[in-house]
Amino acid sequence: MELAARAETIREAQALRYRVFGQELGAKLKTAQSGLDLDEFDDYCHHLVVRETKTGQIVGCTRLLHDINARRLGRWYSESEFDLGSIRNLPGRLLEVGRTCISAECRHGSAIAVLWSGIASYIHLHGIDYLFGCASVPLGDQDHLAAAVMSRLRHQAMATQHLHVTPRSPLFNSQAPDNLLDTPIPALLKAYIRLGAKACGEPCRDPDFNVADVLMLLDVDQLNPTYTRHFLDRAGPNSMYRGPAHLNSA
Repeated sequence: MELAARAETIREAQALRYRVFGQELGAKLKTAQSGLDLDEFDDYCHHLVVRETKTGQIVGCTRLLHDINARRLGRWYSESEFDLGSIRNLPGRLLEVGRTCISAECRHGSAIAVLWSGIASYIHLHGIDYLFGCASVPLGDQDHLAAAVMSRLRHQAMATQHLHVTPRSPLFNSQAPDNLLDTPIPALLKAYIRLGAKACGEPCRDPDFNVADVLMLLDVDQLNPTYTRHFLDRAGPNSMYRGPAHLNSA
């Protein structure tokens, strides 16, 4: 696990994102370079990557946008889908997590746990107060799968009203049939919930990925202590810092 300190490492992560998002999931990527998933946010983010021990290949990655760099850029990545007024007004340090992916052959292993260990270490070392990001839910036929997952979230992990955000392309009039009410919660969304994160209202339709995105918010003071200790112990002291990766000046 490491924070990318070289352009070559970032390109490896962008190539993994392209393979997972573009080739495997069939997303319509707005990218200017064949074989890479890239955008202007990449230059403002820290890129956290996980390598397979034997091959050295990157098998998992996510990118972290610190509020210092979000101010330099002028916006958050999630603002393309949500009005983030309630998030912007939160006190303290904010961190946005996005573009998370794991290669197909490693999804049943420890890669996602290692990635979350790195995020937990970053939160601890940078004094982050709130973490947020989008977690995707499959739409299903007539949006029924998304409706089923949202029904569970409303009962299990919904933020209070003052923290809700407004989706720019909301889902409408979708009721989950009874046979889908026990639909499993997707892995990334489940990881957020286990940490103590809450859904900030209704999801946004993402036509490029054919999913519904839910904005998840984690108050670091409310972190599930069991998972926090597990992730920090797994990461070890300063484990991700194999090379310099500095925040841009405010």
